[in-house]
Amino acid sequence: MVTVEANEHLGFKPDLRDYGIGAQMLRDLGVRKMRLLTNNPKKIIGLEGYGLEAVARLPIEVLCECENRDYLRCKRDKMGHMLELYGQESSSSSVEKES
Repeated sequence: MVTVEANEHLGFKPDLRDYGIGAQMLRDLGVRKMRLLTNNPKKIIGLEGYGLEAVARLPIEVLCECENRDYLRCKRDKMGHMLELYGQESSSSSVEKES
């Protein structure tokens, strides 16, 4: 069970984070426009609600391995993260050996 599923199982929202304080700090520092490193479209929407503009979204590339595969798929499939999974994305754990 990954974090999103655990939160839902306990009756909480899938993602409990609030970006309001960070957005207010950016505004206080005079930031109005930014290039944002994120795969989470909700961060962009949340920042726009505070009058901040993401002029560009720079994706975070993530290597998908057997240890993080389910977590990354959940972020992509259940939370709408814009992820391209590189590496061992298939559900099989077998790795071809070089001859």
